[in-house]
Amino acid sequence: MRKLVTGGAGFIGSNYLRKYVPEEKNTEFVVVDALTYAGKLNNLTTLLELPNFSFHHGDIADKQFMQKLIKRGDTLINFAAESHVDRSIDSGYEFVKTNVLGTQVLLDLSIKAGDINFVQISTDEVYGSIEEGSWDEDYPLKPNSPYSASKAASDLLCLSYFKTFGLNLNITRCSNNYGPFQYPEKLIPFFVKRLLEGQKVPVYGTGENIREWIHVDDHVEGIRLVEEKGKPGEIYNLGSGDHFTNLEIAKQILEVLGYGSEMIEYVTDRKGHDQRYSLNTSKASVDLGFKSNVNFSEGVIRTINWYKENPMALSH
Repeated sequence: MRKLVTGGAGFIGSNYLRKYVPEEKNTEFVVVDALTYAGKLNNLTTLLELPNFSFHHGDIADKQFMQKLIKRGDTLINFAAESHVDRSIDSGYEFVKTNVLGTQVLLDLSIKAGDINFVQISTDEVYGSIEEGSWDEDYPLKPNSPYSASKAASDLLCLSYFKTFGLNLNITRCSNNYGPFQYPEKLIPFFVKRLLEGQKVPVYGTGENIREWIHVDDHVEGIRLVEEKGKPGEIYNLGSGDHFTNLEIAKQILEVLGYGSEMIEYVTDRKGHDQRYSLNTSKASVDLGFKSNVNFSEGVIRTINWYKENPMALSH
Protein backbone atom coordinates (compact mmCIF):
# COMPACT_ATOMS: atom_id res chain seq x y z
CA MET A 1 0.00 0.00 0.00
CA ARG A 2 1.13 3.54 -0.79
CA LYS A 3 -0.75 6.67 0.24
CA LEU A 4 0.01 10.13 -1.09
CA VAL A 5 -1.37 12.67 1.39
CA THR A 6 -1.44 16.30 0.25
CA GLY A 7 -1.86 19.08 2.78
CA GLY A 8 -0.59 16.67 5.41
CA ALA A 9 0.92 19.31 7.72
CA GLY A 10 -2.38 21.13 8.18
CA PHE A 11 -4.97 20.59 10.88
CA ILE A 12 -7.07 17.73 9.52
CA GLY A 13 -4.30 16.12 7.46
CA SER A 14 -1.88 15.98 10.38
CA ASN A 15 -4.53 14.48 12.67
CA TYR A 16 -5.19 11.82 10.04
CA LEU A 17 -1.48 11.04 9.74
CA ARG A 18 -0.76 10.94 13.46
CA LYS A 19 -3.53 8.37 13.83
CA TYR A 20 -2.88 6.10 10.85
CA VAL A 21 0.86 6.21 10.09
CA PRO A 22 1.77 4.34 13.30
CA GLU A 23 -1.17 1.93 12.87
CA GLU A 24 -0.59 1.06 9.21
CA LYS A 25 3.03 -0.04 9.41
CA ASN A 26 2.90 -1.81 6.04
CA THR A 27 1.65 1.32 4.24
CA GLU A 28 4.07 3.88 2.81
CA PHE A 29 2.86 7.41 3.54
CA VAL A 30 4.20 10.06 1.16
CA VAL A 31 3.23 13.48 2.50
CA VAL A 32 3.19 16.82 0.68
CA ASP A 33 2.62 20.28 2.09
CA ALA A 34 3.49 23.80 0.94
CA LEU A 35 4.00 24.83 4.60
CA THR A 36 2.15 28.09 4.19
CA TYR A 37 0.99 29.89 7.33
CA ALA A 38 -1.43 27.16 8.51
CA GLY A 39 0.68 24.11 7.64
CA LYS A 40 3.40 23.40 10.18
CA LEU A 41 6.00 20.66 10.07
CA ASN A 42 5.84 20.66 13.88
CA ASN A 43 2.41 19.05 13.51
CA LEU A 44 4.20 15.94 12.20
CA THR A 45 7.18 15.82 14.58
CA THR A 46 6.26 12.43 16.03
CA LEU A 47 6.20 10.85 12.55
CA LEU A 48 9.35 12.20 10.91
CA GLU A 49 11.60 9.28 11.92
CA LEU A 50 9.14 6.49 11.16
CA PRO A 51 10.26 4.20 8.31
CA ASN A 52 6.90 4.29 6.49
CA PHE A 53 6.73 8.11 6.42
CA SER A 54 8.35 10.67 4.12
CA PHE A 55 7.71 14.40 3.81
CA HIS A 56 8.06 16.55 0.68
CA HIS A 57 7.84 20.35 0.77
CA GLY A 58 6.00 21.63 -2.28
CA ASP A 59 2.86 23.02 -3.90
CA ILE A 60 0.16 20.78 -5.38
CA ALA A 61 -0.29 23.33 -8.18
CA ASP A 62 3.32 22.65 -9.29
CA LYS A 63 2.82 19.96 -11.91
CA GLN A 64 6.51 19.10 -12.36
CA PHE A 65 6.93 18.67 -8.62
CA MET A 66 3.81 16.55 -8.17
CA GLN A 67 4.37 14.24 -11.15
CA LYS A 68 7.50 12.92 -9.43
CA LEU A 69 5.44 11.79 -6.46
CA ILE A 70 2.23 10.30 -7.87
CA LYS A 71 2.62 6.61 -8.74
CA ARG A 72 0.32 4.02 -10.23
CA GLY A 73 -1.85 2.34 -7.60
CA ASP A 74 -1.67 5.15 -5.03
CA THR A 75 -4.42 6.17 -2.72
CA LEU A 76 -4.34 9.97 -2.97
CA ILE A 77 -6.03 11.93 -0.19
CA ASN A 78 -6.24 15.62 -0.97
CA PHE A 79 -6.42 17.66 2.24
CA ALA A 80 -4.55 20.57 0.64
CA ALA A 81 -6.69 23.71 0.66
CA GLU A 82 -6.90 27.34 1.58
CA SER A 83 -9.79 27.21 4.02
CA HIS A 84 -10.47 30.43 5.92
CA VAL A 85 -13.57 32.32 4.77
CA ASP A 86 -12.42 35.72 6.05
CA ARG A 87 -9.14 35.45 4.14
CA SER A 88 -11.02 34.53 0.96
CA ILE A 89 -13.15 37.66 1.32
CA ASP A 90 -9.98 39.76 1.51
CA SER A 91 -8.53 38.02 -1.58
CA GLY A 92 -9.73 34.98 -3.51
CA TYR A 93 -6.61 34.40 -5.62
CA GLU A 94 -4.82 31.85 -3.43
CA PHE A 95 -8.09 29.98 -2.94
CA VAL A 96 -8.59 29.52 -6.67
CA LYS A 97 -4.91 28.66 -7.17
CA THR A 98 -4.76 25.93 -4.54
CA ASN A 99 -8.33 24.67 -4.31
CA VAL A 100 -9.16 24.68 -8.03
CA LEU A 101 -5.93 24.68 -10.06
CA GLY A 102 -4.10 22.53 -7.51
CA THR A 103 -6.87 19.94 -7.53
CA GLN A 104 -6.91 19.95 -11.34
CA VAL A 105 -3.17 19.19 -11.40
CA LEU A 106 -3.70 16.23 -9.07
CA LEU A 107 -6.58 14.93 -11.16
CA ASP A 108 -4.63 15.14 -14.42
CA LEU A 109 -1.60 13.40 -12.96
CA SER A 110 -3.80 10.71 -11.40
CA ILE A 111 -5.28 9.86 -14.80
CA LYS A 112 -1.81 9.61 -16.31
CA ALA A 113 -0.47 7.47 -13.46
CA GLY A 114 -3.46 5.10 -13.58
CA ASP A 115 -5.21 2.97 -10.97
CA ILE A 116 -5.46 5.82 -8.42
CA ASN A 117 -7.94 5.84 -5.54
CA PHE A 118 -8.62 9.58 -5.17
CA VAL A 119 -10.30 11.01 -2.06
CA GLN A 120 -11.14 14.72 -2.18
CA ILE A 121 -11.69 16.38 1.19
CA SER A 122 -14.37 19.06 0.85
CA THR A 123 -16.74 21.02 3.08
CA ASP A 124 -20.42 21.47 3.89
CA GLU A 125 -20.03 25.14 2.94
CA VAL A 126 -20.41 24.25 -0.76
CA TYR A 127 -24.15 23.83 -0.11
CA GLY A 128 -24.59 27.44 1.01
CA SER A 129 -27.04 28.04 3.85
CA ILE A 130 -30.14 26.08 4.88
CA GLU A 131 -32.96 27.53 6.99
CA GLU A 132 -34.27 24.19 8.25
CA GLY A 133 -33.64 20.51 7.70
CA SER A 134 -30.33 19.09 6.51
CA TRP A 135 -28.48 18.75 3.22
CA ASP A 136 -28.09 15.35 1.63
CA GLU A 137 -25.41 14.69 -0.97
CA ASP A 138 -27.74 15.49 -3.88
CA TYR A 139 -28.52 19.00 -2.65
CA PRO A 140 -27.64 21.72 -5.21
CA LEU A 141 -24.39 23.58 -4.64
CA LYS A 142 -24.94 27.24 -3.71
CA PRO A 143 -21.65 28.54 -2.28
CA ASN A 144 -21.69 32.06 -0.88
CA SER A 145 -18.03 32.91 -0.24
CA PRO A 146 -14.94 32.82 -2.46
CA TYR A 147 -13.67 29.97 -0.27
CA SER A 148 -16.77 27.81 -0.63
CA ALA A 149 -17.05 28.67 -4.33
CA SER A 150 -13.48 27.44 -4.89
CA LYS A 151 -14.27 24.20 -3.06
CA ALA A 152 -17.48 23.71 -5.03
CA ALA A 153 -15.51 24.20 -8.25
CA SER A 154 -12.95 21.59 -7.20
CA ASP A 155 -15.75 19.15 -6.30
CA LEU A 156 -17.28 19.55 -9.75
CA LEU A 157 -13.88 19.03 -11.39
CA CYS A 158 -13.47 15.82 -9.41
CA LEU A 159 -16.87 14.51 -10.46
CA SER A 160 -16.11 15.35 -14.08
CA TYR A 161 -12.95 13.21 -13.93
CA PHE A 162 -14.97 10.31 -12.56
CA LYS A 163 -17.56 10.67 -15.34
CA THR A 164 -15.16 11.40 -18.21
CA PHE A 165 -12.12 9.28 -17.32
CA GLY A 166 -13.48 6.72 -14.86
CA LEU A 167 -11.17 7.90 -12.07
CA ASN A 168 -11.84 5.93 -8.87
CA LEU A 169 -12.89 8.93 -6.82
CA ASN A 170 -14.83 9.95 -3.72
CA ILE A 171 -15.64 13.31 -2.16
CA THR A 172 -16.20 13.89 1.55
CA ARG A 173 -18.06 16.96 2.79
CA CYS A 174 -17.63 17.62 6.47
CA SER A 175 -19.11 20.00 9.03
CA ASN A 176 -17.00 22.39 11.13
CA ASN A 177 -14.02 20.59 12.67
CA TYR A 178 -12.39 21.21 16.02
CA GLY A 179 -9.64 19.56 18.03
CA PRO A 180 -5.88 19.75 18.68
CA PHE A 181 -3.39 21.36 16.28
CA GLN A 182 -5.96 23.66 14.63
CA TYR A 183 -4.54 26.99 13.47
CA PRO A 184 -5.74 29.83 15.73
CA GLU A 185 -7.62 31.75 13.05
CA LYS A 186 -10.48 29.24 13.45
CA LEU A 187 -13.22 29.99 15.94
CA ILE A 188 -12.50 27.67 18.87
CA PRO A 189 -8.70 28.06 19.10
CA PHE A 190 -9.03 31.77 18.30
CA PHE A 191 -11.42 32.27 21.21
CA VAL A 192 -9.19 30.19 23.50
CA LYS A 193 -6.16 32.24 22.49
CA ARG A 194 -7.94 35.52 23.15
CA LEU A 195 -9.22 34.46 26.54
CA LEU A 196 -5.88 33.05 27.69
CA GLU A 197 -4.43 36.47 26.83
CA GLY A 198 -7.19 38.20 28.84
CA GLN A 199 -8.90 39.64 25.76
CA LYS A 200 -12.57 39.59 24.83
CA VAL A 201 -13.86 37.27 22.11
CA PRO A 202 -15.41 38.91 19.01
CA VAL A 203 -18.79 37.50 17.97
CA TYR A 204 -20.15 38.40 14.53
CA GLY A 205 -23.53 40.16 14.46
CA THR A 206 -25.92 38.74 17.05
CA GLY A 207 -24.08 35.42 17.28
CA GLU A 208 -27.13 33.49 16.08
CA ASN A 209 -25.46 31.87 13.06
CA ILE A 210 -25.64 28.08 13.46
CA ARG A 211 -22.92 25.57 12.65
CA GLU A 212 -22.64 21.81 12.99
CA TRP A 213 -19.47 20.69 14.79
CA ILE A 214 -17.51 17.44 14.62
CA HIS A 215 -14.32 16.45 16.43
CA VAL A 216 -11.43 15.91 14.03
CA ASP A 217 -10.94 12.36 15.37
CA ASP A 218 -14.42 11.44 14.14
CA HIS A 219 -13.77 13.16 10.82
CA VAL A 220 -10.55 11.26 10.05
CA GLU A 221 -12.21 7.97 10.96
CA GLY A 222 -14.94 8.82 8.46
CA ILE A 223 -12.32 9.51 5.79
CA ARG A 224 -10.75 6.11 6.48
CA LEU A 225 -14.14 4.44 6.00
CA VAL A 226 -14.55 6.22 2.67
CA GLU A 227 -11.13 4.89 1.59
CA GLU A 228 -12.13 1.35 2.51
CA LYS A 229 -15.79 1.20 1.51
CA GLY A 230 -16.65 4.22 -0.64
CA LYS A 231 -18.41 3.46 -3.90
CA PRO A 232 -16.59 5.10 -6.88
CA GLY A 233 -18.04 8.47 -7.83
CA GLU A 234 -19.97 8.92 -4.60
CA ILE A 235 -20.07 11.87 -2.21
CA TYR A 236 -20.33 11.31 1.54
CA ASN A 237 -21.42 13.87 4.14
CA LEU A 238 -19.56 13.52 7.45
CA GLY A 239 -21.13 15.31 10.40
CA SER A 240 -22.17 14.85 14.01
CA GLY A 241 -25.70 16.24 14.38
CA ASP A 242 -24.37 18.67 17.02
CA HIS A 243 -25.62 22.16 16.13
CA PHE A 244 -24.81 25.33 18.05
CA THR A 245 -25.03 29.06 17.50
CA ASN A 246 -21.73 30.91 17.54
CA LEU A 247 -22.91 32.58 20.74
CA GLU A 248 -23.50 29.19 22.38
CA ILE A 249 -19.99 28.09 21.39
CA ALA A 250 -18.54 31.28 22.85
CA LYS A 251 -20.41 30.77 26.13
CA GLN A 252 -19.24 27.14 26.41
CA ILE A 253 -15.62 28.19 25.99
CA LEU A 254 -16.06 31.06 28.45
CA GLU A 255 -17.52 28.69 31.03
CA VAL A 256 -14.67 26.18 30.71
CA LEU A 257 -12.10 28.97 31.16
CA GLY A 258 -13.96 30.55 34.05
CA TYR A 259 -15.27 33.69 32.34
CA GLY A 260 -18.72 35.22 31.95
CA SER A 261 -20.54 36.94 29.10
CA GLU A 262 -18.74 40.21 29.91
CA MET A 263 -15.89 38.81 27.81
CA ILE A 264 -18.04 38.77 24.65
CA GLU A 265 -17.69 41.66 22.20
CA TYR A 266 -20.24 41.86 19.39
CA VAL A 267 -18.70 43.04 16.11
CA THR A 268 -19.93 43.89 12.61
CA ASP A 269 -21.19 40.80 10.85
CA ARG A 270 -19.10 39.05 8.20
CA LYS A 271 -19.96 39.80 4.56
CA GLY A 272 -22.27 37.18 3.09
CA HIS A 273 -22.41 35.32 6.41
CA ASP A 274 -24.28 32.01 5.97
CA GLN A 275 -26.99 31.56 8.60
CA ARG A 276 -27.13 27.81 9.17
CA TYR A 277 -25.31 24.60 8.18
CA SER A 278 -26.64 21.09 8.73
CA LEU A 279 -25.64 17.78 7.15
CA ASN A 280 -27.69 14.63 6.59
CA THR A 281 -25.15 11.84 7.20
CA SER A 282 -27.49 8.86 6.78
CA LYS A 283 -25.74 7.76 3.57
CA ALA A 284 -22.34 7.50 5.27
CA SER A 285 -23.96 5.83 8.27
CA VAL A 286 -25.79 3.17 6.25
CA ASP A 287 -23.23 2.55 3.50
CA LEU A 288 -19.99 2.93 5.50
CA GLY A 289 -20.94 2.41 9.14
CA PHE A 290 -19.91 5.97 9.98
CA LYS A 291 -20.89 7.55 13.28
CA SER A 292 -19.72 10.41 15.45
CA ASN A 293 -18.38 9.23 18.81
CA VAL A 294 -16.95 12.31 20.54
CA ASN A 295 -19.44 14.16 22.74
CA PHE A 296 -19.15 17.86 21.91
CA SER A 297 -19.02 19.18 25.48
CA GLU A 298 -16.33 16.67 26.42
CA GLY A 299 -14.47 17.25 23.16
CA VAL A 300 -14.37 21.02 23.71
CA ILE A 301 -12.99 20.59 27.23
CA ARG A 302 -10.29 18.23 25.93
CA THR A 303 -9.45 20.65 23.12
CA ILE A 304 -9.19 23.66 25.43
CA ASN A 305 -7.00 21.72 27.85
CA TRP A 306 -4.74 20.66 24.97
CA TYR A 307 -4.20 24.28 23.94
CA LYS A 308 -3.50 25.26 27.54
CA GLU A 309 -0.84 22.54 27.67
CA ASN A 310 0.53 23.45 24.21
CA PRO A 311 0.46 27.26 24.13
CA MET A 312 2.91 27.42 21.21
CA ALA A 313 0.14 26.00 19.01
CA LEU A 314 -1.71 29.27 19.53
CA SER A 315 1.15 31.42 18.24
CA HIS A 316 1.01 32.70 14.66
